[in-house]
Amino acid sequence: MTILYTILIILVVIVAYVVINSMRLKKSVTNLTQEQFIEGYRKAQLIDLREPKEFEAGHILGARNIPMTQLNTRHKEIRPDLPVYLYCQNSGRSARAALTLKKKGYSQLYQLQGGFKTWTGKVKSKN
Repeated sequence: MTILYTILIILVVIVAYVVINSMRLKKSVTNLTQEQFIEGYRKAQLIDLREPKEFEAGHILGARNIPMTQLNTRHKEIRPDLPVYLYCQNSGRSARAALTLKKKGYSQLYQLQGGFKTWTGKVKSKN
């Protein structure tokens, strides 16, 4: 019986963690469709959070590459008084980046729903 209770407690903790993280994320970042993203990203700071090799293979025209792995040390390159449009390959890194930036005082945070893999707009690549 104690094994069952232990498993149940673990499941409750996991569900609580997921729900709390989801609520924090919703308060931190606004999801935008590609059309909404296109409407605003030229007036904002467009940040590609993917690693340099991913960025060089193709990125949204006008994007600046600040990999998620470097965000804690490079966040000061992003102005907190201007909107920040974030994207990564599929929205996972951009969601985490939004939480990080929110903690550092950024408030106008937006992410591309579905990430770069769903992008059908203009792309620039080094190849």
